[in-house]
Amino acid sequence: MVSVPTDDADATHHKDKSPTGSRRARRRMTGKERREQLLDIGRTLFAERGFEATSVEEIAAKAGVSKPVVYEHFGGKEGLYAVVVDREMRRLLDMVTGALTGGHPRELLEEAAFALLDYIEQYTDGFRILVRDSPVTQQTGTFASLISDIATQVEDILGREFKNRGFDPKLSPLYAQALVGMVALTGQWWLNVRKPKKAEVAAHLVNLAWHGLDGLEQKPRLVGHRRS
Repeated sequence: MVSVPTDDADATHHKDKSPTGSRRARRRMTGKERREQLLDIGRTLFAERGFEATSVEEIAAKAGVSKPVVYEHFGGKEGLYAVVVDREMRRLLDMVTGALTGGHPRELLEEAAFALLDYIEQYTDGFRILVRDSPVTQQTGTFASLISDIATQVEDILGREFKNRGFDPKLSPLYAQALVGMVALTGQWWLNVRKPKKAEVAAHLVNLAWHGLDGLEQKPRLVGHRRS
């Protein structure tokens, strides 16, 4: 014999699907979850509009909370921005330093170029934020300071190579800044055009950097008339 659901059973079944039942099913975000939500929303807005054009009101509205919640977690827009920038800086720096595993200097150059292009491809919003001007109140976290951090890693590699080739290792910081700056600015350009393909961009960057280094003069000279 097949049992037929009673009215009470139907009522209970329908009650679970009611708005009240849905509200009961939804749980309140923890403080950590809310913080991550605000960071994700802030990251997206900062990438799209920049720091100045993004407001606390908009961040709060997209998160479905009141403005005081944003202030409670970050102290304001500046605090949220600082955390977003710090995370992106650490992510990019970790990707670059983690990629430097090759033994040959040319292979290391390839790995560094790929690491930066990988970051641009995978974390486009983050890179857009890093290359924007930081607010006046922000003393750290600029793109220039990030490039300097990465150049410090490259400096050690160049220093060893210079010493092996009989060049002055004291010049390695200058060349490290030049090489990393070249790759970073090319990456900034590639962010918008996305042509040619990533591997081809990396190959051309390394071609210029490597063959430029390969033909270095120990005492470079100027060929024009200007001397100062």
